[in-house]
Amino acid sequence: MLLHDTALIYGRYLRQSLRSRFALLFGALMPLLYLLFFGPLLTGLPLGGRGSSWQLLVPGLLLQLGLFGAAFAGFAVIIENGQGVLERMRVTPVSRLALLLGRVLRDATVFVFQAVLLVLAAVAMGLRAPLPGVLIGFAFVALLTVSLGSLSYAMAMKVATPQEFGPAVNALTMPSMLLSGLMLPMSLAPGWLDVLSHFVPFRYLVDAVRDAYVGSYATAHMLYGVVVALGFTALSVTVGTRVFRTAGA
Repeated sequence: MLLHDTALIYGRYLRQSLRSRFALLFGALMPLLYLLFFGPLLTGLPLGGRGSSWQLLVPGLLLQLGLFGAAFAGFAVIIENGQGVLERMRVTPVSRLALLLGRVLRDATVFVFQAVLLVLAAVAMGLRAPLPGVLIGFAFVALLTVSLGSLSYAMAMKVATPQEFGPAVNALTMPSMLLSGLMLPMSLAPGWLDVLSHFVPFRYLVDAVRDAYVGSYATAHMLYGVVVALGFTALSVTVGTRVFRTAGA
């Protein structure tokens, strides 16, 4: 029943996304702008990492796509809550876990699709990376989307208006982006900033994907990245499910 219910919820929200093709493509605009206008500035600079500047920048942009896209996904729940959609779903026998999983799996599908478009644009601009590394990057985008989407939906269930939700998400996502080394490797940062960045879980995901993009798979960065991504996803889904079960009870 969980699989059946999840498939129903997933299909419902995926059809909504497919009907809004402009929004589907527009979601990848910010990383594409970084790629087009910021990427060429890094060409030839000593960035303190292995591989080309594209192999450093593109993994960060992929995770930036998941970070900002999934973190703001909760706006949809606030709208549905105000329109009574969530209340009508709760009175059905559908699994509460499915109400969450259907949404975050839809989000993961959308953002992986946008990640594919981003990588194709990066290849046209000069990115060269092994196919297994690119696929590993997509897997990390999916895990990041599921984890942050779960927390975003849980937070959205606890606030009353978008005016409360937006600033709270911004206060969490901006420091996370700056401290995780999405744009530039933290090896360029002062020692104190590098140490501080290790307390941000996204740092480990970025390092893992950058290793994958240069063909290094059996590394400490990859191990830490996988462990952090899986652990963070499990914790986030657990928290999100608990909120969906108790909200409005």
